[in-house]
Amino acid sequence: MRRTLLPGKPYPLGATPTPIGTNFSLFSENATCVSVCFFDESGKQIDFVALRERTAFVWHGLIRDIKPGQRYGYRVEGPWEPEKGLRFNSNKLLVDPYAKALTGDVSWKAPIFPYDVTSGDDLKRNDEDSADGVPKSIVIDEYFDWEGDCPPEIPLSDSIIYEVHVRGFSKLNEAVPENLRGTYAGLACESSIAYLKKLGITAVELLPVHHFIDEGHLVDRGLRDYWGYNTLSFFAPMSRYSSSGDEGQQVVEFKQMVKTLHKAGIEVILDVVYNHTCEGNELGPMLSMKGIDNTTYYRLVADAPRHYMDYTGTGNTLNLMLPQVLKLVMDSLRYWVTEMHVDGFRFDLASTLARELHAVSKLSSFFDTIHQDPTITDVKLIAEPWDVGDGGYQVGNFPVLWAEWNGKYRDTVRRFWKGDSGLLSDFAYRLTGSSDLYEMDGRRPYASINFVTAHDGFTLCDLVSYNQKHNEANGDNNTDGTNNNDSWNMGAEGPTDDPAINDLRERQMRNFLATLILSQGVPMICGGDEFARSQNGNNNGYCQDSELTWFDWKLTPSRERLLEFTARLIHLRRNHPNLRRRKFFQDRVIRGSVVRDIAWYNTDGGELGEEAWTTDWNRSLALMLNGKTLAITDEDGCPIVDDCFLILVNAAAEGVEFKLPEAPAGSPWRQVLNTENIDDPFAAEEIGEKVILGGRALRVFSDGPQ
Repeated sequence: MRRTLLPGKPYPLGATPTPIGTNFSLFSENATCVSVCFFDESGKQIDFVALRERTAFVWHGLIRDIKPGQRYGYRVEGPWEPEKGLRFNSNKLLVDPYAKALTGDVSWKAPIFPYDVTSGDDLKRNDEDSADGVPKSIVIDEYFDWEGDCPPEIPLSDSIIYEVHVRGFSKLNEAVPENLRGTYAGLACESSIAYLKKLGITAVELLPVHHFIDEGHLVDRGLRDYWGYNTLSFFAPMSRYSSSGDEGQQVVEFKQMVKTLHKAGIEVILDVVYNHTCEGNELGPMLSMKGIDNTTYYRLVADAPRHYMDYTGTGNTLNLMLPQVLKLVMDSLRYWVTEMHVDGFRFDLASTLARELHAVSKLSSFFDTIHQDPTITDVKLIAEPWDVGDGGYQVGNFPVLWAEWNGKYRDTVRRFWKGDSGLLSDFAYRLTGSSDLYEMDGRRPYASINFVTAHDGFTLCDLVSYNQKHNEANGDNNTDGTNNNDSWNMGAEGPTDDPAINDLRERQMRNFLATLILSQGVPMICGGDEFARSQNGNNNGYCQDSELTWFDWKLTPSRERLLEFTARLIHLRRNHPNLRRRKFFQDRVIRGSVVRDIAWYNTDGGELGEEAWTTDWNRSLALMLNGKTLAITDEDGCPIVDDCFLILVNAAAEGVEFKLPEAPAGSPWRQVLNTENIDDPFAAEEIGEKVILGGRALRVFSDGPQ
């Protein structure tokens, strides 16, 4: 069939349907010819059209009668000079970097490598056609009735983030209709929404939903990529999570999920991977950008461009120093905000994005571009502030507008509750918003995304149940994953029938959760920790798309207790602005008198002196938060006051006696939380001038009414 080709437009990039056909546009500076190939539902190529127009290195053309639903891919011709970084091979079908939907999986048995795999010589070209083994891009109709959808726009200071996997969350939940389990629709169904609302979180942070592929070595082992940090397309939602189809229906289902969550007052934050792609290094497959223009899209070794710079540990690094690649990332971010209505992003290995030449820089073009874009600066921006390159650990060093996964918070809190010595001062900083990291550069406590566990590492239950990782199921002889020195098995390795050990573990989980949710900053809960989800000691579940990582919704009494505990803690935080301050603590003058925001006390009720802060053996303290000094007002401009809170912490194995200091307003203290109390941690207890704080325990008192 001969198709009519019109000049079309260079922008927008990608496939854009019009009333008379579809405009195709692809950037390639070094290509000599670009063709669009069309496929039927069986995967057979039925036609192709060479794009004749080239504007500022953008190849474009409007092809008549191509409608939404059409499958397509690109073939790009150019020099095959791998030693110079040029790897064009028109026998390899390529995914459109701007494709809004993909259908089909990568077949590692197909000739998807551009070189001779048999010899392993990446300089020797392979000319077999790869189309049978490459996902096809889909032309989509972008219309969707949002019905006046409005983002919740929850201030970051008031946010409680729930890191969750779309598939793992509902896959085993019998309250979710069977055909929706493990999908976007399953996350947004009535029972899922009810659970999230009861828990009290304000945002879900979804593990990667950009379309990704399963690595070949995992497929060979009968495994597949679960986490999703192996991106193929920065615009297309992962089709695996769609219950309604993969011919564009995944786009509609994702939008419906966002709309439903927004109606429930829950924001959607995406974990995004713009630092690398699934194409690997010179020995990796050719699926998209490597064949479109390798020297443009990837960072190559300057004096040996046959090879790739690898700051990510995955084989390649996206070349954000070039304007066109930076435009690709920015276009993707804007698309997910404007067309998919997401509320923010968590940037995987964000230090890589900030690298100018080799060093990580606050003045990088990536940050400059982000900060001048009104669409992107209006949503939540969260950095994972490290990568695997030299100088990549940048906790506390990202610019204003950015929040960070606070790795120092995680490490300090784990070590403190484990019982390590010499951590009192550092623990105090983490508990009060990490002013040592964020105050001097103009940021606020909510720049700190506090977490104890995340998808990468032990779950909270496993953190207190295992000394050693147990990743045997991954097939790497338990050599993968981090060697975590902050876990403490509380007397036994793994599950045990010993009630004393189980009580200790449960208390330690309550301690971690209470510390996390009562700390200033933004708490992030790893999904399932609220009911002691376990991965049987596997601290690297990236390839376990199975019951090992899926949420087990059959709750035992102890797991139900922990869930109720977490929900009540979250609602305590949400009800009290004193527990989620927008500014760092400071002394202030009220009616001519100096009033303190915060005070630290020793066990004798006196203020903590310098010696107590620096003594290695000291593992206990009391923290008073003065709720009468909140520098905020209500909608009518009236000052807001809140309860004062006294938080007692003891990480030692033995109990200690605390003399309670007087509350700022002179009102009596009443207990609101005791992590020692298994049956009802929130039960009121009669208290006197002194209280006993047990070993490895936390108690909270308030001067507010009952």
